[in-house]
Amino acid sequence: MVMRSDFLKVAYPTSGALQPTSFHPQKFQFTQDNNVLSLEQRRFYEENGFLVIKNLVSDADIERFRNEFEKICRKEVKPQGLMVMRDVTLAKSEYVPSERVITKVQDFQEDQELFRYCTLPEILKYVECFTGPNIMAMHTMLINKPPDSGKKTSRHPLHQDLHYFPFRPSDNIVCAWTAMEHIHRDNGCLVVLPGTHKGTLKPHDYPQWEGGVNIMFHGIQDYDENNNRVHLEMQKGDTVFFHPLLIHGSGRNKTQGFRKAISCHFAGATCKYIDVKGTSQENIEKEIVGIADKFYGVKGEVDLKDVWRFRARLVKGQRINL
Repeated sequence: MVMRSDFLKVAYPTSGALQPTSFHPQKFQFTQDNNVLSLEQRRFYEENGFLVIKNLVSDADIERFRNEFEKICRKEVKPQGLMVMRDVTLAKSEYVPSERVITKVQDFQEDQELFRYCTLPEILKYVECFTGPNIMAMHTMLINKPPDSGKKTSRHPLHQDLHYFPFRPSDNIVCAWTAMEHIHRDNGCLVVLPGTHKGTLKPHDYPQWEGGVNIMFHGIQDYDENNNRVHLEMQKGDTVFFHPLLIHGSGRNKTQGFRKAISCHFAGATCKYIDVKGTSQENIEKEIVGIADKFYGVKGEVDLKDVWRFRARLVKGQRINL
């Protein structure tokens, strides 16, 4: 296990390109041969399941994403298929549409401005190191963590993203998560448990929190509390790439400001859908299909795989299975 002092040196390595021959004869499981990641970066991801690239997305792009999010909050634009999520303790107490009550917009694949994030060459250059050349954008989110209401509902329980995904293999899936401002422990930065991407998918459910839990904020019910936790404090434009089995979450926002990040889960187009019936993912399938029925009136006509087929968009190469 890499100690915290080592993370300060290694988690934010520079992205200087090396020749592919630098990587051999070592065998890597979680990254593919490329001329983008250094040997040090590949080894770090192999061991820990995440990698932070500093200053990857420009201020200009981030401001465009922020402006579009604010338009969505004010209901000036209404992209098809977009899901607007509100904090469970604030949604009924403040009816004026604003960023104060909205915690997340997801499935922005039909919003041309936000979906630009998923097509940025600087993002896809790194994504290809994990997915291969044929890349699908599967799950899109702009996450807004408002000041906590006092109920601690701005927290996100420790979880694995693969819990939500009915496609495999997991090693060809990666999340790109970009800080839209300075993100630190006081406003609820990401917390990761390094090395947990080498484990298996654990059962998830809603945590029993006194103040309530936001919709679909499932958490792991059983994990090693002694596992070393690392808080990923990031500057505006920094981007973390992480494996879908990596256990992670975030703390509450104890400031009076907002903590925003934009993200996309990418998958290699050769990944294949699986049936989650009879697995620990049955509960999230039931919930997501129920939401789809509420929005589109498709009761009994779709399953989890259908929902993800609707969301998926090709961003590079060829669409093969997904």
